[in-house]
Amino acid sequence: MNINYPLMRNNITREDLNLLIKYLKQKDPMLTQSKNVESFEQKWSKWLGTKYSVFVNSGSSANLITLAILKELYGGGEIILPPLTWVSDVASVIQNGFKPVFVDIKLNNLCIDETKVLEKINSKTKAIFLTHAQGFNGVSDYLLKILKEKSIHLIEDVCESHGAKFKNKKLGTFGLMSNFSFYYAHHMSTIEGGMVCTDNEKIYQMLRMYRGHGMVRESKNTNLKNKYIKDNPSLNPKFIFAYSAYNIRNTEIGAIIGNNQLKHLDANIKKRNKNHIIFLENIDHNKFINNFDLVGHSNYAFNLILNQPDDKLVHRLMKKMDLSGIEYRRGSAGGGNQLRQPYLKHLMPKNFWLNFPKTEHVHFYGFYLGNYPDLNEKEIIRLCKIINSI
Repeated sequence: MNINYPLMRNNITREDLNLLIKYLKQKDPMLTQSKNVESFEQKWSKWLGTKYSVFVNSGSSANLITLAILKELYGGGEIILPPLTWVSDVASVIQNGFKPVFVDIKLNNLCIDETKVLEKINSKTKAIFLTHAQGFNGVSDYLLKILKEKSIHLIEDVCESHGAKFKNKKLGTFGLMSNFSFYYAHHMSTIEGGMVCTDNEKIYQMLRMYRGHGMVRESKNTNLKNKYIKDNPSLNPKFIFAYSAYNIRNTEIGAIIGNNQLKHLDANIKKRNKNHIIFLENIDHNKFINNFDLVGHSNYAFNLILNQPDDKLVHRLMKKMDLSGIEYRRGSAGGGNQLRQPYLKHLMPKNFWLNFPKTEHVHFYGFYLGNYPDLNEKEIIRLCKIINSI
């Protein structure tokens, strides 16, 4: 029986497209970064509860410039992060010359185990790069206390967790900088796109410059621009490059979609969370983990993780889902344990990935399935019945 169950559907709506078409029908519409981008940044900052936001072309680019600015301001060293994350989190650490230091996750929220962070901190530690995986909150009072006592920065990856909260405060407002993704399958979409958020005015100006070739004219700080012009009299004021940076700007097209999608984000989060509860209530608790920490969650996907390792069951499960037209991703966020990936193997000791048993369990015995606002209860129950029958 094929039920045609994709990871995502209808995340770019007809309403989004009609607004975009209307804009494009103007006599000479601006397409490159302009007023709509600025409007989207301001509205996103207000929704999130942060002072500044910078719209970029992807969540991966957000990671890249976040770590680049961290190094520019505080120098190199070590970054602590989980092995269950997206590739660009780890890649941005390596690309900016930091040493990645890994800490295993907890199965009840798929986020870094904060109780094991302290043993990895040393004088070289510059930041914790925390991935709020799959809509779960990874912040705790204990973690925030450690960071404050040790004067270590927090960088938040909130790409899969828009609207999730800790103590009624949105994730993405706890760190020095935070990153979001607006890829098609995420809580809201700008087709491709990302955002970097901060409360630090100096970092905000740097983010704007790092986004646009390192050009000083991208800054909104007049005093800063005038200082660069004064210190560099031989340069054209329009073409002063403060940093060896990137061109990762987004467009008016992405911002128009983003502004409209933001209107519906809170309602869509409520629907996703309602769907998640229905899924957890109907999935077989004897086979699959269901004791996730749902406090403050903003569900991204249905996590299907075996309670116990069972190679035969997991292969029957995949076969059944394939035959039934159920799209899935094995290994959950980023395909499981990043330490098993070719780009990291040569940087780590042999079989280093085996030191992270919780991540290893998700790698082999975990999946995620699509959750989206237009799912209905009957579809979710039907999905659970198919899975439970295995």
